[in-house]
Order: sequence, then C-alpha cells, then structure tokens
Amino acid sequence: MHKLIRNFSIIAHIDHGKSTLADRMLEITHTVTSRDMRAQVLDRLDVEREKGITVKAQAVRMQYAYNKEKYELNLIDTPGHVDFSYEVSRALAACEGAIIIVDATQGIQAQTFSTINKAKELGLKLVPVINKIDAPAAYPERVAQSMQDAFGFEKGEIFYVSAKTGEGVENLIQGVIDQIPPPIKPDDDVLKGLVFDAYYDQFKGIILYLRVISGQLSKKDKCLLFAHKESFEPLEIGYFGPDMQESKTLNTGQVGYIATGLKSLDGSLPGDTVVNINDKDVVPLEGYQESSPVVFASFFPSDANMYEKLKDSLEKLHMNDSSLIWEPITSKALGFGFHCGFLGLLHMEIIQQRLEREFEVELIATAPAVQYKVLDHQGNTVYIDSPAKLPSKADMKTVEEPWIEISISLPENYLGAMMKLMEEHSAEYVAMTYLTPKDVEKNIEANVLLQYQMPLSEMIVDLYDKVKSYSQGFASMNYLPIGYREANIVRLDILVNKEIIDALSLILPSNRAVEKGKKYVSKLKELIPRQLFDVPIQAAIGSKIISRETIKALRKNVTAKCYGGDFTRKKKLLEAQKAGKKRMKTLGSVDIPQEAFMAVLKIKD
Repeated sequence: MHKLIRNFSIIAHIDHGKSTLADRMLEITHTVTSRDMRAQVLDRLDVEREKGITVKAQAVRMQYAYNKEKYELNLIDTPGHVDFSYEVSRALAACEGAIIIVDATQGIQAQTFSTINKAKELGLKLVPVINKIDAPAAYPERVAQSMQDAFGFEKGEIFYVSAKTGEGVENLIQGVIDQIPPPIKPDDDVLKGLVFDAYYDQFKGIILYLRVISGQLSKKDKCLLFAHKESFEPLEIGYFGPDMQESKTLNTGQVGYIATGLKSLDGSLPGDTVVNINDKDVVPLEGYQESSPVVFASFFPSDANMYEKLKDSLEKLHMNDSSLIWEPITSKALGFGFHCGFLGLLHMEIIQQRLEREFEVELIATAPAVQYKVLDHQGNTVYIDSPAKLPSKADMKTVEEPWIEISISLPENYLGAMMKLMEEHSAEYVAMTYLTPKDVEKNIEANVLLQYQMPLSEMIVDLYDKVKSYSQGFASMNYLPIGYREANIVRLDILVNKEIIDALSLILPSNRAVEKGKKYVSKLKELIPRQLFDVPIQAAIGSKIISRETIKALRKNVTAKCYGGDFTRKKKLLEAQKAGKKRMKTLGSVDIPQEAFMAVLKIKD
C-alpha cells in the first residue's frame, strides 16, 4: 500500500503560481469537479483570497491512475512569502519530495535559494518546474540554464508547464510519481503520527493535521499527544479531499486529520507526536526546530470588555502557529493588552486581520519594534522588545541590535536605484552575483542577486514596499538573521496633552532621533482630531523636548445669540468660554485613532 503513496509539497517564491498549479492538479485528477472548481481552491482564509497569497499550509489527497496502478498523491501547498518560511519547513518535514517552481518571466528569485536549501537539508527529492511558459514575456530556456547553473539540475529533468492553461501539468504529475520515492516502511508497526498543523473547530474541538510515519490509526484507538501528555479518543479521522472526508483508518505514509474533541491545550501543537496511549515507552519523532519572532508589537482591544475574548483568540491562533508569542501587558494610555512577537510585518498584518475578522475583536496595534540586547554595568544581559522596557542610558553599559543578511534578486537596470536605497537604510554591501546574462536580441536585462548586511530595524519599517517600488515590482527579497552588533540608540517619547503615551514611544538610532521626532510630531498633528481645547504634541528624548506642535481648539461661537446691546455681555460669555476650556484642558482626555500608532510607518526619511 505505502509503495503507491507519494507525499510532496509545492514550494516557490511568492506569486510564482503554486496555488494555480495545485488547482490544475486537482482538476486533472478529478479531485474537485468542474462545478465546484474556483481559483485558489486550497486557500481557505478570506485574507488569503483577498491578497492572492497563501498564508497557511493546506493538504489534499488526490487519486491518479498510472501504469495500471492507482496512486495516492498527498499534496501540501505552502506559503511563498519570506515571513511564512516556518510554515514551509513544517510542510516539508511531512514529505519525501518537493516541486520547485520558478516563474519563466521572472527567473530565480531571492527566496528560491532559501527554500531549495531547506528542502536539500531535509533530504527531499526535488522536481524542478518552470511555470508560465505561455506568458508573452517568458524566457524558459534562459531560466532553465540558470537553474542548472545555480542548483545543479540536469537539463532533461526540468518540467515546463503553464499552470494557467494546464499545459504540461499531467506530464508533471507522472514525473512526481516516477521521481519522488514512496514513504519508507518502518521497522515496527507502532503508531507514530507527526502533527504538522492544527486549528480549532467549535463543534469538533482541536483538529490535528498529521502524517502517519508508522503504524495504523483508527477511530477506536485511544491516543496520546506525547509532548502535551494529553489523551483523547478521536471523534473523527479522515483525509482532505480537499474538504474533510471521513475514513475508518489512516495507514503508514498517509496524510490526514484527527478531530480530537479537546477544547483547549497549552502551547503549540505542530511538531508533537500522536501515539497509542498504551505505547508510552515509544520514542517520539523529532518534531520541528522552534522559530524565533523578529518583530514585536502590542495589541489592545478597542473595547476593554473584549480583553478576555482577545486572550482566547490568541490562544486559538497559537495552537497552529507557534511562531506567534504573546504576554499580557498594561498601558497607561490603552489599558490591558498583549505584547506579541511575529516573524515579520506581513505575519503581524495577517494575525491582526485574522483576529479582527475570524474572531471579531477590534484592535489598536502599536508600531512594530525589534529585540535589543542590553548589557548592564553588573554584567547582566537583558533582551528588550518594547520601548517601555528600555532602561535609562546611565543603567546601560552596551546595547546591541539584531542584524540580517538580505538578498535581493532584480533586473540589472534597477541596480543603481536599489544600491542607493540600501545605502539610505544603513546597509553594508557584501556581494553581487549575476544569475542570468543579458540578452540584447530579445531585449531582456540580466538578473542580479545583491547581498547586503543591515540592522533588522531598518528593514521592518517599509523596506519590502520600497524594494518593490524602486524596481517597479520586479525585485524579490529574502533575509536571514546573522546575530547582534553594537548600536547607539535612544528612546523617543511622545507626549499628548503633556502626558507620555507609552504606546507611541519608539527606539531609534541616536543620530536620527531628532529628525524622526519632528516628522513624527507633524504626522500626529494631522491624524489626531481637534478637541474643544488646545492639544500640545511633543517629542522628547529623556527630559529634553526636541519638537512641539499644537492642535488648535475647535471654537464654538458663543456670541451668536447676542444681537446688538452692550459689548460687556459678549465679553462675559467669552470669559466663561475661556474658563471652561481651561478646566476642560486640565480634565480632558484625547482619543487617539489607530492611524496615529502606525504613523511611524508612513514617515518618509
């Protein structure tokens, strides 16, 4: 049975056609009928369909007859954006092979290198594919040559497809069967299932996505989540077709799901091992290497009564996304909330949108920050991931900030603009490699890979958008952490109506803090609505005010009801208004809109 199973993933850079290729495979194998077919079948989240990107890995079982045998093909569709590389690594660990897609119009992109290296580390069989061969701007021969040069593929093993029209896709399916090996039959039949994803269902409880590494799982088995030490009897087991299809058993090598009936669990589920409760001496599977958040921000419910709902929602999201971390915090300005860690800005945006849409919690989010390493005079090291936690300058011996190595793939004609952009963001040049040569006859520019090292704080603000803008959308970006380096930073505080708003504070390089403070205050003046009293907005470093703007009061015409008569009557009304405004200024609070907390992202350097 296991010899007729093929478990594989589709990996590529964002927008190279992974989800479209999956759609064509589902059509050709008749897994989805033409009546039920829609674009991006495997992208289930609203935010995925709106943005046209895959955020969560999704599994589906397909049946395909080939060489007089009926094969079971388990496909796990993975995200392409750099922020979701952890989802990719989890999906790959459940497979024996991977289809590597490269866009025939764009060629090898920055993230193609990292995903291929990840697949090679896991020992997967790689099936190279060039997609979009029907596009007018396609140059498949040049891309094929670059794939041979960069990754050592043979010319004859590269497949040419158009996921849009279906050309070459059936040939690729047959190639997957021929080239990707079946699951290895284990030495024993002890049940071991690797959990690679999970989510919460209000009727069936926690649902585990798993790959059966050995043994057989049936609905009658009493199971144990090994790491969590939590036992359960399955309410339902089955596979994805692509909707949930109940089955009696899941056997060695198969991919499917278990509805556990469990309502809550502490900690993340991916990487845990499902075993039979009677096999407590079994050696669990290795699981996954933990991912570390690189961007931190705070979420506060706009209504204080929604705090418990926000906490419950974060717990449910954390079940299938261990890269999301959070802890309770309190802000003077915004009340109770949670300080969260993310893999990047897009990851943060997706989590925020899922909380607001799926769990219906209205949020106020603070500007993102990175984690600094602070050494005090006693030799103690503290990690700081929010401005509120930063000690005073006198208490810090040294401060170090995280650095990354960034790779940018782009056409040669955008090289000058991109190098200037990197210079503006304090990046240090490392290397430049030509991926494909220039083709004068076809008027195709050479493709170049630029490598720089830079502070992570310079990247998280808006670098991804700028890279796309400076290259008119042709460039792609990938990054890897490379450790910490010494930094000279200060905390910039924002005072609204003479009160420090802790959620608006920022950690900045000291040589840019004054300029940034002035721009931040000007931006806030535009965003904070006018009150019935003057509102001063100030930027301060320590006790020193470096910038100030005043939002002028709205003026009600209290003398409108006076027709003629003595001026003293008007004067009395104006004096009463003045006294009222003075009292209001002392007692009044200022409502700060969400846009103000993210204003730092819109400030142009």
